[in-house]
Amino acid sequence: MKGFLRILLLGILLGIVLTSSGCGGGGDSINPPDALAPTDVVQPLAFPGPYAVACTNIAQDFSQIPADGDVNDYWEGRGSYVTDLLEDPDNTLIASVTAPMDSTLYGSFTGDEIEVAVIVCYPTTADNPRPDYQLPTGEVVPHMQTGLDLPLFADDSESYPVIVFSHGYGNSPISSEAYFTALSSLASHGYVVIAPFHGDFRFSDLKIDNIGDSIDIASNLDDFTAMQALRPLAISAALTLVLEDPQWQGHLDETRIGGFGASMGGETMMLLDGASLTTSYFDIGASSKQVTTDLRIKAAVGYVPYFGQAILPAFGRNQQGLDNVTLPFLGISGTADTVAPISEVETGMSRLTGTRELISLEGVEHGFDVASTNDIFTWALMFLDAELNGNQATKTQLSTMASVAGGGDDRVVVFYNGL
Repeated sequence: MKGFLRILLLGILLGIVLTSSGCGGGGDSINPPDALAPTDVVQPLAFPGPYAVACTNIAQDFSQIPADGDVNDYWEGRGSYVTDLLEDPDNTLIASVTAPMDSTLYGSFTGDEIEVAVIVCYPTTADNPRPDYQLPTGEVVPHMQTGLDLPLFADDSESYPVIVFSHGYGNSPISSEAYFTALSSLASHGYVVIAPFHGDFRFSDLKIDNIGDSIDIASNLDDFTAMQALRPLAISAALTLVLEDPQWQGHLDETRIGGFGASMGGETMMLLDGASLTTSYFDIGASSKQVTTDLRIKAAVGYVPYFGQAILPAFGRNQQGLDNVTLPFLGISGTADTVAPISEVETGMSRLTGTRELISLEGVEHGFDVASTNDIFTWALMFLDAELNGNQATKTQLSTMASVAGGGDDRVVVFYNGL
């Protein structure tokens, strides 16, 4: 009977994903009734920014991949993991996470020690002589360190702000041009960006090709919870690894650490600040549990952030698991996104007690919208500048800013309240 209920529920969830329309909050505005709608149209920031970008060692032996294999399977954790390909693991950043003894959150992975590969991209000198590293997908890792190379900073005396970066479900930091755009956009504007390879498919693979896959997933929904709960732990472990590494000490400002999450990475940002994660699939989200709290992270941005579905919000029933979250958060959502509906994001953000702002991208579905590139990163960098650097002029600009000129059709939905 329980198995039947799991399959039935999965069918409902899949139907919601395919048919839900995220085109607004679906209720009263969460803006103050007397608030004046922002009207300023702001010119986009320059991309790339003023700095060249370099990254840490992620050299791999691609000859190990079978002729019929796919390198993305290693990067994303399907059957293998990126650490299986590393040419020089001793000079590659690898964090370790031990799943806590809590079967409600971590299921069959409770107590397991898990490796997490990490890439860091950072501002470097314009004349950095290190070559780019070619990936078989056609992308390149810019000015990649190898062997015992030390980071070559744009200014060796500078203490740089930090961004922890969480990619979307089933991806990796190097799986697509979109992620390289994100890493380089942030780093070229002066941030050290720390990005773990979550390897989500090591824990839960939600591909749906046939009814057999559906049955398999329905009988292993606990693994989906574990995968979500392990993500913020991976972010914290990656951050600690880099902060404690002698190569980076003295070059990172530990008082200015922010986050950027794409899709499920947006959910990860909320979990890092103590949000409660939905743990039950049979009481429609009434059961939820806090995963962790990492107070080092001072503000975060979520691009098409995953806050769950209407029938099963990510943070407990009616997103109540967000009630104690104070993390300043900027959400950027597509109005045509049925995977991470903007309506759920607005409901969740209405519960946040700190600084918040929500931007809509008209007609954008789930995924990276190239036309909105300048919009996305102008909003993101301005918000991070306001909240991490305390830039009062940027805060004032955000309070009156309605959209970014050119690009896609971006509009402020939840007004900035950080003044």
